[in-house]
Amino acid sequence: MKFYFFIALFCCATVMSAQKKLDKVLNQYNTHSIPYISVEELKMQQAQGEVVVLDSREPKEYEVSHIEDAQLVGYTHFSIDTITENIKDKDTPIVVYCSLGIRSEEIGEKLKKAGFTQVKNLYGGIFEWKNKEYPVFNLSEKETDSVHTCTKPWSKWLKKGIKVYD
Repeated sequence: MKFYFFIALFCCATVMSAQKKLDKVLNQYNTHSIPYISVEELKMQQAQGEVVVLDSREPKEYEVSHIEDAQLVGYTHFSIDTITENIKDKDTPIVVYCSLGIRSEEIGEKLKKAGFTQVKNLYGGIFEWKNKEYPVFNLSEKETDSVHTCTKPWSKWLKKGIKVYD
């Protein structure tokens, strides 16, 4: 019995430690100007059909895999005009994601500045999504295990799936 308790305690501590480390990196780069949403909360909202999901990564990242029904808006060539043309209701719930949630905060700020009122940033981005074993899809809309991780150093945050980087 003690053995199982120790294993359960170890697993909880490992998960909490990983989350604290992710919190630390997000706190280093983000200002929390856009509230986070967990992958579990996003999954529930998607099931209810209540949310627009925007992928703020680069096209080459999106091509490897993306969250189902996510619209690529990019980062380097992001255009607020394109968004306002496609999303007329500024009260539409929007979740923006990137690899971890750093670039997506900046895109979220641009959406907020343009008058969108319900913008959230996916905590841990597509890495956390895949780490929680939610599906990602390639350009053919086929489920894949591959996730573009930008660079080898950033790839350490992806714990599950196949790491693809330049």
